[in-house]
Amino acid sequence: MNDLADEADNPGETALSGAEEIAPVAGDEGAAQAGLQGINDVAEHLGITHRALRFYEDKGLIEPARVGNTRIYSRRDVARMQLILRGKRLGFSIREIKEFLDLYDAAPTQREQMQHLVAQIRVRMKQLERQQTALEMTIAELKSMDEQACARIAELSGQD
Repeated sequence: MNDLADEADNPGETALSGAEEIAPVAGDEGAAQAGLQGINDVAEHLGITHRALRFYEDKGLIEPARVGNTRIYSRRDVARMQLILRGKRLGFSIREIKEFLDLYDAAPTQREQMQHLVAQIRVRMKQLERQQTALEMTIAELKSMDEQACARIAELSGQD
């Protein structure tokens, strides 16, 4: 996936535990109780830039509230961003991540949607398993080439 957010950040290296607390919007006790945060705090917490947050907002994956021109992120927005970053780290496209988020938002009693999610996950696992096999084969070939090259170097060294 080569999108604007890839240029802005490397969220694949971000811990997605969600266990840390994020500072609430400054000067607003009601916001603190509601778990609302400003863009600076959310970006810092997630290890991404403001640009990346705006990118995912432009794609319709998150919908922070606004007070004037200021974006205000709820706990739900932060949780969605954690899911987005996890999906990105696992190699899913923006479209696929959006589908997962729609399923995440659906009532858990909607069996067909959950079955679709399971099917999508299994397809992605198969793709990754094929990539893993290809990588293992490539590594084996490179090791063989390395051994052959080292043996040839040893032969040539003995001729001097």
